[in-house]
Amino acid sequence: MSLLDVGGPVMIGPSSSHTLGALRIGRFGNYFLGKTPDKAEFFLHQSFGQTYMGHGTDRALLGGVMGFGDADRAVKNAFALALSRGLDFSFQQEDLGEVHPNTVKMLLYDGAMPQEIWASSVGAGMIRIIKINGVDCDLSGAYPTLILVNKDTPRALGMILEKIDANVANLYLRRINKLLAKALTIVELDSDLTLRSLLEIKSLSVIQEAYYVKSLSAPIQGKGGEGR
Repeated sequence: MSLLDVGGPVMIGPSSSHTLGALRIGRFGNYFLGKTPDKAEFFLHQSFGQTYMGHGTDRALLGGVMGFGDADRAVKNAFALALSRGLDFSFQQEDLGEVHPNTVKMLLYDGAMPQEIWASSVGAGMIRIIKINGVDCDLSGAYPTLILVNKDTPRALGMILEKIDANVANLYLRRINKLLAKALTIVELDSDLTLRSLLEIKSLSVIQEAYYVKSLSAPIQGKGGEGR
């Protein structure tokens, strides 16, 4: 058994699945946008929706999208901090279908159009990102992750991989729209990309949108999301 099995993760409580997992889900959204959103809407499924106030799931999700760390005591003040930073937010229950009971759909706004992320908290603080902007995926958040919307054309994947200067751990490629020749490529990496590599990927003619999400286990500078 590991120390995690015996003592549990270092976290702000009370629940590793309803609080810590929710915090990490929210922080994935923060890393995906590269900032705190202007507005965040949370749609909570089954167990998440039934217990979110008592377990602090709402504060954890909100703290996560502001970039709070796992053991950041500022989570308990997430509502007040969000309001002070001009972050508009809402929570509501919604049946999201055949997904894990601890699942949330997040709509995160940076401008007029939201980024939509579905994620589940599966226990002991572990999460799964199951859908990004309508495309199914299966991400743990444990790896630095490159998320690309690219042209669905021959040699596009080869062009992308040629510019990646880190070892590829997992690769997902799904067509979004055949008529529009658009695909989603998700690359989980064993180490961080260099800035040069990321800029070269973004400059490729086949790239339409590019997002880089660092590992959720990466150190966080400051408290209460400071330094993000």
